[in-house]
Amino acid sequence: MDIGIFFNALENRGIGFFSGVPDSLLSVFCDEAVRRHGSGSANHIVAHNEGGAVALAGGHYLATGGIPCVYMQNSGIGNALNPVVSFSHPKVYGIPILFIIGWRGEPETKDEPQHKFQGEVTLRLLADIEIDCCILDKDTSVLQMENALDRFKLLFEQGKSSAFVVRKDAFSGSAHSYRNDYILNREQAIGTVLGASANDIVVSTTGKISRELYEIREQRAEGHEKDFLTVGSMGHCSMIALGIAMNQPKRRVWCLDGDGSVLMHMGCLGVVGSLAPGNFIHIVLNNAAHETVGGMPTVADNMDFPAIALACGYRHAYIAVDEQSLKESLKEAMSRNGPVFIEVRVALGSRPDLGRPATETQENKRAFMGFLNL
Repeated sequence: MDIGIFFNALENRGIGFFSGVPDSLLSVFCDEAVRRHGSGSANHIVAHNEGGAVALAGGHYLATGGIPCVYMQNSGIGNALNPVVSFSHPKVYGIPILFIIGWRGEPETKDEPQHKFQGEVTLRLLADIEIDCCILDKDTSVLQMENALDRFKLLFEQGKSSAFVVRKDAFSGSAHSYRNDYILNREQAIGTVLGASANDIVVSTTGKISRELYEIREQRAEGHEKDFLTVGSMGHCSMIALGIAMNQPKRRVWCLDGDGSVLMHMGCLGVVGSLAPGNFIHIVLNNAAHETVGGMPTVADNMDFPAIALACGYRHAYIAVDEQSLKESLKEAMSRNGPVFIEVRVALGSRPDLGRPATETQENKRAFMGFLNL
């Protein structure tokens, strides 16, 4: 379905506010939202997480009476669950929302391991929280889509929410080009970090950071047992790393994080700072974008992460913008008692032939725990 036709159908029915967290299956949808409304405006806000998007949508409805639209990957249903059942649900405030949900891990389709179970339970979850849904795919007609919207309108009038669950290639349209002004290549930056980390423990966030970490190890024939690749749980790798650091106090733990990940659950910084593990080095590779799922911007370009980390209790914080400053920051970090924070500003983009880890998640877990002598 042409994305312009879909957006026009929404806006013709008064649905003109959009917020959410991007998804690769919804890249055409997200690009159209940016093209029409920018990424931080009265009509479109890229949220820090899906629950925040639901709250933003609720505020929009309370202030205007207009039906808001919230988009997300189905993995984001978990983040959205609390405000959906305790805030927007008709048994509470009755705030109607149209959800656009990318269906990763749909049964009988090939996908990554972190999406498998989420895909199996997506429709069941929506039914359990009383959100009526319509599945959109490449064969859905405009009439079918508009009929669904008309059915949803009756539910909206009752303070209920509805959802389009979107399969791969359901939307067609042109891509939007994203860029930043940073110069350091992310894969090069990760390689430099690994050169410093030697035989230490490494925990990496979901998406391209873990994929690039895996490929660098392959290229160097170093093995993968030192690394825990967090292939799901966006925003939680620093807490995984913290749990390891607290229980392996004699071993240095490096957390390779992303700006979108940190923004999703920023309370992690306060917890790390409060517990103050001396063996913890937190590196945030900041490209001010959700690159793994299309490149939509985050607000990280407008933030001072090192100052925030210091305010949260990190002992030292640095910023690196090129290879030389990264090497200097790493040298300083390893001479200090932690927790240490390093923001590394990196360019958008990755190799077109970037692969995915060939090891299974359970295999990664066993090898990693073996490296920890468990």
